Amino acid sequence: MLWAIISAILLILAFPNFNQSYFVFIGFVPLLFAIQKKSAKNAFWNSYLCGFLFYLGVLYWLYHVTGFGLIVLCMYLALYFGVFGFLFNRLTYYTSGFNLLFIPLIWIFLEYAQSHLFSGFGWALLGYSQYMKLRLIQIADFSGVYGVSFLVMMVNVAVYKFFKRSARHLVVAALVLGMVFWYGKMRENKGEWGDSLKVSVIQGNIPQEMKWDPFASDEIMDGYFNLTRLAAFDEPDLIIWPETSFPGFFISDEEKTRQVFDLARKIQIPLLIGANTTVPSPCPLPRGERERVRGEKYFNSAVLISKKGKIVDKYDKLHLVPFGEFVPFGDKIPFLHRLVLGELGHFTAGDEYKIFKIERPALQKIFDFSTGQQQAANIEHRFAMLICFEDVFPGIAKKFVQKGAQFLVVITNDAWYGKSGAPFQHTACSVFRAIENRVPIVRCANTGYSCFIDPYGRIYDPIEDIFTSKHKTSTLNLK
Repeated sequence: MLWAIISAILLILAFPNFNQSYFVFIGFVPLLFAIQKKSAKNAFWNSYLCGFLFYLGVLYWLYHVTGFGLIVLCMYLALYFGVFGFLFNRLTYYTSGFNLLFIPLIWIFLEYAQSHLFSGFGWALLGYSQYMKLRLIQIADFSGVYGVSFLVMMVNVAVYKFFKRSARHLVVAALVLGMVFWYGKMRENKGEWGDSLKVSVIQGNIPQEMKWDPFASDEIMDGYFNLTRLAAFDEPDLIIWPETSFPGFFISDEEKTRQVFDLARKIQIPLLIGANTTVPSPCPLPRGERERVRGEKYFNSAVLISKKGKIVDKYDKLHLVPFGEFVPFGDKIPFLHRLVLGELGHFTAGDEYKIFKIERPALQKIFDFSTGQQQAANIEHRFAMLICFEDVFPGIAKKFVQKGAQFLVVITNDAWYGKSGAPFQHTACSVFRAIENRVPIVRCANTGYSCFIDPYGRIYDPIEDIFTSKHKTSTLNLK
């Protein structure tokens, strides 16, 4: 049991806010020794304990939202550790010839299952601990984060074998790591990019208890308007507000919506804002729900507004947060809706991978042979949205890029989690999505880590203080 606890501590230290990422390469070694000659049952429960403590130490910030939910989630996620320990115990009992390959494969299979089963929760995967080790993680462009997790577990197994007086596994692991670093160096130096786009992000830093206070809506609007006007002096091509930054329901709250339109016209710059939206629903919610909810659908959306103050397009979040934005099985078990408060739990998932388009003037004019004169030309840029924790899911980002997105925008609100490692753990996911798809990513948080990420995972021009109201303008290099 002691060795399982030591493993959990080492793994916790590898993730934000501790950021001692090298510990993850030896984090499993104490656990592996603890379960190698135990019964299968003992191996499962030791590994389960390690997993429970690990997730409790990494996801502790969830207590700001739900202490009970944190414990239940950690108990569930620890099952993957338990299964891993059981399979490791059985595999090493019967064979040792291919453990350097099989054991890491078992681990990434379990990570993949964790990321997809029951809506999926691909947070704190081993590979994410290396998000600042850029040369190591460039392989994510063909392996995803799971490839980096494979390397991490492979080194753990090699170190474990080394202490059992089998140095050849460590030699093989060193050779593989050498090839991975060589590939990373080659990819980092390969960048060839053409066009560019200037983008501003607005970090409002609105306290969570204030966001839904109707008496604070004017103050919230004033804060975002003032920061937007300051950002306009940088002459960006696009200004971005974070998730649910609009106080109320966009379009439904006509006066505040008109004010946003007027702002876009005055600064003559397109605005991309996070907002809740609603439309009439032909399928009312179960009997007994509040009158305001019945007959309407609610969406967590991003709305693109042109510099003429017109709605260009709207994206509705595809992957909702269970019990935060929707209630699983709520249509079949109506009383489950009582577990959440207010509009929480009543959101509807979007159904379209929306690609936004913006135009900006080209640097050079084109010659029109029909008129014999030079004319101004516009360049069209395509991008897509990832709202809240949608950047945790590689498949969503990949689908957007396949549909033509040249860059991705992540709008989020990590104010729920106070002063914790949550914003940086979240940012690690964005770093991998950038590398996997070789596209830039813009992160805009209400409270969180607002920054820019290039296609090689390099974070630049961040707003260092995640608890400040500020804007930041930077340039994206596009293909």
